[in-house]
Amino acid sequence: MPELPEVEVIRRGLTPHLVGRTITRVMISNRRLRLPVPRAKLNLWIQSDRVKSVDRRAKYLLVRMNNGAMLVLHLGMTGRLAFFANGAPRAVHDHLRFKLDSGLELRFNDVRRFGSVQVLGPEDVKGTQIFAGLGPEPLGPDFSSDYLLERAQSKVRPIKNFLMDARVVVGIGNIYANEILFAAGIKPTRGVGTLGKSAWERVIQASRQVLEQAIACGGTTISDYVRSSGETGYFQCELRVYGRKGEACQRCRSLISRQVLAGRATFYCPRCQR
Repeated sequence: MPELPEVEVIRRGLTPHLVGRTITRVMISNRRLRLPVPRAKLNLWIQSDRVKSVDRRAKYLLVRMNNGAMLVLHLGMTGRLAFFANGAPRAVHDHLRFKLDSGLELRFNDVRRFGSVQVLGPEDVKGTQIFAGLGPEPLGPDFSSDYLLERAQSKVRPIKNFLMDARVVVGIGNIYANEILFAAGIKPTRGVGTLGKSAWERVIQASRQVLEQAIACGGTTISDYVRSSGETGYFQCELRVYGRKGEACQRCRSLISRQVLAGRATFYCPRCQR
């Protein structure tokens, strides 16, 4: 599943080709996605209007229109967004096509159909509950050691599960949680209530370092992720622990360990991470 860096890379790739362009036509397949495709709202609010900006909240892409409406896209597990020339052959799983006045089409392709497309009218944008309960962005100012210390107080929950909880902080999935905790020198199973402010400051610093590096690398391509340009990311070449069970730690040469934590593969160095 694309995580925050992958979605941010896609957002940056969409922006120069979408902002200022009019969506002249929306074409929809007959296949259902995770949520029903809002045909009427797409025709009412998105078709024939101009794109004002492309933003991101957590793993959602937010296409804001000049009329005040907003197109909300979630890629699910295998969703892809890419530009094609008008008239280019369609793929089997192209579920939506947005025809632009530039002569390009933005296509939403999703093999497993766990992605979603929602449309909020101008009034709905103000009171939407889609993002209610979500934690702060890990690259934003609200993600601080004081905030984490307060949220973790008296809790015994493992730190890896804590960081992957979107109610605590958004966009940190399994791959990046492993890498962040290695960079911070903290064992994934450690209870969050045992960490002091200095440890949380290391988590903040590691989160920003790892995520920003991943964005610069174009994201991590493990299976289905590609950028809007059709290229794959290459941060997987920079992974220090994820998927490296039995390999030597790049810091201390101990062997990387693997265990399952909350149903997710978890990798760590038993010597470097305490």
